[in-house]
Amino acid sequence: MSENTPAPDSQTAPARTTAPDSTTQARRAAVIINPMKSSGEDFKAAFHLLCEDEGWTEPLWLETTAEDTGLGQARQALEAGAEVVIAAGGDGTVRCVAEVLAGTGTPMGLVPLGTGNLLARNLGIDITDPMTASRDVLNGTDATVDVVKAVLDHSGDEQLFLVMAGLGYDAAIMANTVDELKDRVGWLAYVEAGIRHLPGKPVRAKISIDGQPEVRRRIRSVMVGNCGKIMGGVEIFPGAKVDDGILDVVILAPAGRFGWLKVVAGVFGRKNNKNKSVEYLTGKSAEITLDHKQEFQLDGDHLGKAQHLKVTVEHNALTLRMTAPSA
Repeated sequence: MSENTPAPDSQTAPARTTAPDSTTQARRAAVIINPMKSSGEDFKAAFHLLCEDEGWTEPLWLETTAEDTGLGQARQALEAGAEVVIAAGGDGTVRCVAEVLAGTGTPMGLVPLGTGNLLARNLGIDITDPMTASRDVLNGTDATVDVVKAVLDHSGDEQLFLVMAGLGYDAAIMANTVDELKDRVGWLAYVEAGIRHLPGKPVRAKISIDGQPEVRRRIRSVMVGNCGKIMGGVEIFPGAKVDDGILDVVILAPAGRFGWLKVVAGVFGRKNNKNKSVEYLTGKSAEITLDHKQEFQLDGDHLGKAQHLKVTVEHNALTLRMTAPSA
């Protein structure tokens, strides 16, 4: 696809595909939980009771650690034959669990416990009540969504993301958000970090979509999206769907004294094609090369600095189990 390809219409959640099979054997869920994000034993006891009430057997309860943030636990859940694997935590936990489950056919459920909860917000999942989200998983149906594989600095190691990846300004925000402030005011802490990092120098970037000739720009940030919304409900990728097989790329290139005001105008008024401060591209793959390293993030997790990023969408690679949100 070229940069002139129009982005598809947005939607809240993927279309439903299949319902869970009914069997005589007791159904079992695995919960992979970040203990730093949870309310402790109260949620565990309530979830066990919920499983009993809904006719499920005792769940497999697996806590993440600083050394293993979800990958090993997800593999353990697969080996145990869990019918659904629930990622209970923030976007980092969700991303790690999804990396293991993608391509297996075993569905993932979401119980949002973090600050951002970006995928859950895009899917319309209840982020205010863990028990409501849990019930929606146990009584939900299956749908498939896209995942995106990212390779950093030609390493050969693939990392998965579900919402967005970013090089530059947006990743610097993630790297420098004050944790204590995040605990007090939630996602508004990212706004404070964003204001602090408005000053800065642009970097030269070469961006190729689907192997086509490179677009060359002086940028502050390049973001690649799998769905539309980021913090505060801002639709940074208008029209993006989590199941359309398309990547959405946005280039932020503020210039001059009022450059960031033009960026804001470009984000909230995309129909103005004369605004060169914000540029949108779409395709199935993208390759981004910078003239020097910038901060890098996946789904809100700061992962250091990088100079080269290659991303490829895998259409409908991950199965989710959820209850569709009310219209």
